[in-house]
Amino acid sequence: MEENKITAIPESVTFGVALAELEDIVRELEGGELELEESLERYERGVALLRACRARLADAQQRVTMLVGEIEEEDAG
Repeated sequence: MEENKITAIPESVTFGVALAELEDIVRELEGGELELEESLERYERGVALLRACRARLADAQQRVTMLVGEIEEEDAG
């Protein structure tokens, strides 16, 4: 799927900002007052934000794992 302005999430967007926008989208969709086309656009944006959040969480988990490994090596050495 080709990224467009709706689904492209810049790397500079922080986890907190992405999560806040995702929460706003969920509220809008749950409100049920959007037209079909706008709902689909918001849903696509939400999926892109969810992917971005998951990627940032995976990166954070990898960094924590690396740091814990370094600490364990220091303690063992």
